[in-house]
Amino acid sequence: MNTAPRTVTLGAAIVAAALSFAAGVYLVIAYRNPPNVALGIAGAAAAPETDLKNGPAAPADSVELSDTQLGSVKVETASLRDFPIEKVAVGSIDFNEEMLTQVFTPNQGRIVGLFAKVGDEVQKGQTLFTIDSPDLVQASSTLISAAGVLNLTNRNLARLKGLYETRASSQKDFEQATSDQQAAEGALRAARDAVRIFGKTDAEIDRIIEDRRVDPILVVASPISGRITARNAAPGLLVQPGNTPAPYTVADISTMWMLANVAESDSPAFNRGQEVKVTVMAHPGRVHEGKISTIGSTVDPLTHRVLVRSEIADPQHELRSGMFANFVIRTGDPVRSVAVPVNGVVREGDGTMTVFVTADRRRFTRRTVKIGLQRDGFDQILDGLQAGELVATEGALFLSNALTISAR
Repeated sequence: MNTAPRTVTLGAAIVAAALSFAAGVYLVIAYRNPPNVALGIAGAAAAPETDLKNGPAAPADSVELSDTQLGSVKVETASLRDFPIEKVAVGSIDFNEEMLTQVFTPNQGRIVGLFAKVGDEVQKGQTLFTIDSPDLVQASSTLISAAGVLNLTNRNLARLKGLYETRASSQKDFEQATSDQQAAEGALRAARDAVRIFGKTDAEIDRIIEDRRVDPILVVASPISGRITARNAAPGLLVQPGNTPAPYTVADISTMWMLANVAESDSPAFNRGQEVKVTVMAHPGRVHEGKISTIGSTVDPLTHRVLVRSEIADPQHELRSGMFANFVIRTGDPVRSVAVPVNGVVREGDGTMTVFVTADRRRFTRRTVKIGLQRDGFDQILDGLQAGELVATEGALFLSNALTISAR
């Protein structure tokens, strides 16, 4: 029996089957790792470290953009900027109460005329309202009577003086006439002063005496120049000195108060004379400047806040009492630090802050930084970036998303 040919044939079949299996494994590996086909199985394991076409692979936190993608990113050099040391608080606008006055009538009477309304600008001495005052009538009557008595005593003294000089009158009568005339002069001076209290001028007082006519109208004028902020007067209303509410309230609005309630923990940083900047919603972008004038001496037991009052010049009369305001109070000298536009800083999912730096304006590397103050659209970089480095100032969020997608 000849078995040799069958033995050779069986061995050849086994070898062929082994070669086919190895080729299949190779094809599967090559399909799963197409960039490394030329490297074989050993080359596939080294792929993350080497790229035959482009050289060494990019770091894990880097992303390289195409020419089209580069249009979404703006690159600038990180520079140094001054960041002032400031505290921020909220508060409200109010009238400067040191330059605000309530205008009361000095005497009782009924209002007969009104000459100003809320919002009017008035000057010192300008008439606000008039009243029919019985007290003025009484004072004017006394004035007319005193003037008449003085006129009579003057004529009597002149007559007795002539008689005394011709020995036709006694010295006693002459001295009595002199005394009466002096008393009448004093009474007239007192009567004039009493009328003057009502705001009458000397010319008006002389006219009352000359015409012998009582003027019952009392004029109430503004004691300061400013704006009418309140009016509680109406024709026919009986007004009395000191009775609230006052017929008129006038405020000098060339300066306003800005009241801020600051945290108790921040209160040691504030001092009188410190500069204050404030913005209001009614005038976006408009900054009003002033200085701290008063710091509260007590702490609110419920909110643990301290009242800080600032005096602000307002020559354009743009501020209104009750406006909500944001306060920025400078508490120290400016600090010069590396700065990046706020659009160039990304808050990652774990809470860290990052920027993207580049050397060739094409490949961007994510770098963790520590930020501090924010001012005029820039973030202060305390650590992680040096001045002069190229950083993405726009499109940083795009880079962060691109890096996240490529890592999947």
